[in-house]
Amino acid sequence: MSNIILIGMPTSGKSTVGVVLAKMLGMDFADTDLLLQKEYGQMLGDMTASMGMEAFLKAEEELCCSLSFQNCVIATGGSVVYGEKAMEHFLEIGKIIYLDIDCGEFLHRLKDARARGVVFREGQSLEELYAERTRLYQRWAQITVPEKGLSLEQTVHRAAELYLASKPKLR
Repeated sequence: MSNIILIGMPTSGKSTVGVVLAKMLGMDFADTDLLLQKEYGQMLGDMTASMGMEAFLKAEEELCCSLSFQNCVIATGGSVVYGEKAMEHFLEIGKIIYLDIDCGEFLHRLKDARARGVVFREGQSLEELYAERTRLYQRWAQITVPEKGLSLEQTVHRAAELYLASKPKLR
């Protein structure tokens, strides 16, 4: 398992934590949201508006299934957990770490869900989205880092510590 895959709600810090974690561990860094934007030539919010939720999720899953990085921290989009094949692929190529923020913090940090490209169903509240996704993150996570009360630096150190503790020891 040569990669670290970060999952969690939008605003949980996957991209920010990922960059710092990669630097700390001497790994590469990739962000699936940025890879999607590059592939489609659109911002996430524009993609979800023009493609619709189902087509966007399919595009995200296909991109994630195609990744073959080695020694890389991969920050995923918050909706990646809807793609069963993508999550199974991630289990094969790395260790999945869930950056867990509570609902209050999620709502506080998220200013404009549509502009940010957050995928949710028409009429679905952000609280409902949080509850739905939290179950999926918990299902796929091999390591969970509860972020409540932690600074960015503490979150990165905790993720690194738990990841390194999970690696088989060489004899």
